[in-house]
Amino acid sequence: MVAAAIGVLVSASGDMGTYSNFQIAMEQPDQKHQIVGYLAKDKPMTYNPEIDANLFSFYMKDKKGTEKKVAYIGTKPQDFERSEELVLTGTMKGDEFVATDMLMKCPSKYTEEEIQLRDNVYTESR
Repeated sequence: MVAAAIGVLVSASGDMGTYSNFQIAMEQPDQKHQIVGYLAKDKPMTYNPEIDANLFSFYMKDKKGTEKKVAYIGTKPQDFERSEELVLTGTMKGDEFVATDMLMKCPSKYTEEEIQLRDNVYTESR
């Protein structure tokens, strides 16, 4: 039983070990992919919780510059528009990427000037 569990973990980690892009996901629509990219802020976002609270759609550009519509199976994250980078996990369905998991890299809470100012105050008080 332990060997079977290890086999499952190894095969799962092998599937998700590297990042993909939309082109590869279109060529391999039956496989899960992790795609890193950026929100296309000039394109529409659709989230209507009265109709379906677990469907949020938007457009994303991958690292190679390919832009696709994304249907995220989940609620719209707070401060989504402020995200700097997205990592989506999902599959291609036709011309749309269906994401079941999303990680957002958000801007730093502090600007560089605030960090320097804080460090200077700390140094002077010692």
